[in-house]
Amino acid sequence: MRVEVKVFCGLERCIPGAEFGKPMLVEISEGFNGRMLLEKLSIPEKMAFSFLVNSVHKSLDETLSDGDRISIFPPVGGG
Repeated sequence: MRVEVKVFCGLERCIPGAEFGKPMLVEISEGFNGRMLLEKLSIPEKMAFSFLVNSVHKSLDETLSDGDRISIFPPVGGG
């Protein structure tokens, strides 16, 4: 199975060759969830504040499906 992953706001530094907002295909196996994907991508869980699957906020425990589009954002600060 493959999912399309986009990372933002510095998370691209966790993944060799990743670029801000550019989609990358990631091979996963049946039953993979968000936590497993973060581990595979070497993104610390505390850095994944917003995890979207097909443009909808999901729990990291959500099981992923072939073709899902995932966007991962870190916590952001500002005023």
